[in-house]
Amino acid sequence: MIAKDLGGEFMDKEILDILKEMQSDMKSMQSDMKSMQGDMKSMQGDIKLTQSDIKLTQSDIKSIKITQEEHTQILRALEHKTDVISAEQENLKHEVLEIKGEVKSMRKDLSSVEIITANNWSDIAKLKAIG
Repeated sequence: MIAKDLGGEFMDKEILDILKEMQSDMKSMQSDMKSMQGDMKSMQGDIKLTQSDIKLTQSDIKSIKITQEEHTQILRALEHKTDVISAEQENLKHEVLEIKGEVKSMRKDLSSVEIITANNWSDIAKLKAIG
């Protein structure tokens, strides 16, 4: 009977060692799980920061699009204004050429008036000399 008791005690000790080892493993797993939970919380914080950054970026992009649209409208208005100015400039060129032609004509007429006036003075001088 003593052999059985020794054998039983040995088995009990083996079972106790196995249970202690299992308990140690479970504590280690619990520690690992707590560490993983901490990591997950940290990741969730990082995700929230990333989402916040994405929202800011989207807002910036929206602002850039609005500004770009405004610039496009301004450019179109400037192009239209440039076209109007070019058309007015062409009209002015034609008017200047027309005025230039009229001035030349007036100069010719003035030269003719000068010649006629000179002839008239000559005639007047002749009449005075006769009279």
